[in-house]
Amino acid sequence: MRTLTTDFSPLYRSFIGAEHLASLMDQASRSEKQSAYPPYNIESIADDKYRITMAVAGFVESELDIESHENSLTVTGTKTRKEDEQRTYLYQGIADRNFERKFQLADHVKVVNAYMENGLLHIELVREIPEALKPRKIAINGKNLLESTTN
Repeated sequence: MRTLTTDFSPLYRSFIGAEHLASLMDQASRSEKQSAYPPYNIESIADDKYRITMAVAGFVESELDIESHENSLTVTGTKTRKEDEQRTYLYQGIADRNFERKFQLADHVKVVNAYMENGLLHIELVREIPEALKPRKIAINGKNLLESTTN
């Protein structure tokens, strides 16, 4: 199987002030190499509300770790093995292994809740745009305030 690589360096040279876009594309191309385990869904619940649902059968809450740092979300599952636990499987179809899954979050997307239900880990996210970055209406009052303050 042939692996295609993409060189994003031309974007870094030509995008002024938007380096983060090239960086996001670069990180996304690297994340494609992640294992498919555990399977997950990403849903758009409403405007600016999202949910990641991961199938984590066999894991308990204490074996899962969710960390959000800057624009990255990392979910880690670490199985705790009991040394005295000896099992002989005739067939093992349920994956019983550690994992780390990374997600790139857009600007201003925050994790607001996480819960387990029926072997599924649900992580709820919300995009909260700060007031200073939201569009605002500019009143037209007919006066040039800059000229009147310099006179």
